[in-house]
Amino acid sequence: MAKKTATDIVSLENKGYLALRNFDFNEIIAEEMEGLSTFFERVKMPSGDTTLYQLPSENPEEPEFVKDFSAVILYHHPVRAYFKNKFTGVANPPDCGSLDAVTGFGEPGGDCKSCPFNVYDSGENGSKACKERHRLYLLREGELFPVMLSLPTGSLKELSRYLMRLLTKGIKSTEVVTKFTLVKATNKSGIVYAKACFQMERKLNAEELPLVARVSEQIKLLSRSVGFEDVDTEPAMLSRADVVQVVDGKSA
Repeated sequence: MAKKTATDIVSLENKGYLALRNFDFNEIIAEEMEGLSTFFERVKMPSGDTTLYQLPSENPEEPEFVKDFSAVILYHHPVRAYFKNKFTGVANPPDCGSLDAVTGFGEPGGDCKSCPFNVYDSGENGSKACKERHRLYLLREGELFPVMLSLPTGSLKELSRYLMRLLTKGIKSTEVVTKFTLVKATNKSGIVYAKACFQMERKLNAEELPLVARVSEQIKLLSRSVGFEDVDTEPAMLSRADVVQVVDGKSA
């Protein structure tokens, strides 16, 4: 058996999430992105009943399509977006949006809970006119910068169930590697769509936990500067998957 070299040992010590020990997130961002906009590559949900995630790759023109992938959920929060007009071919920011599902900014703005667009039948096909999604900032093993997944309404119940399963065991989502899959679901109208599902793959070990926790706090702060132009809130993406799933969720 060949003897491990110094390079091999260093490589093994920095494998997976342990590579974060040599990575100062804030310092790298400040140095490499000075004068530029920081953004997150996105993991995309299918718009129909296809059960494949679209992952970013080194070539933007050739994304990777996978049935499942694994990552740590560094941070997550709700997002709401309201569009007065139907999609016309140009992706514009919403007329009113909220990054916490509590207070909306724009027109009409104000308290999301009492907003007339946050009730069923205010939108098309009995849906809410204001669409609800959930942003997840995900760090895949072997990578140093997170990607972002914007979950549509039809997948939120599965996310809630998963997080509750973890909490009943005293575990936070930042402390485990989560496996993301997709399954086909059917609403009462008989329309099939893809729904995200979640499963704990493994717990982070004692060395990984503090490294991931540090990045998690940094991402939580950085997420405040991520606007709606950086997430899939275009009516084109919402018109089928979200409307169908919101209607289905009405009776859930």
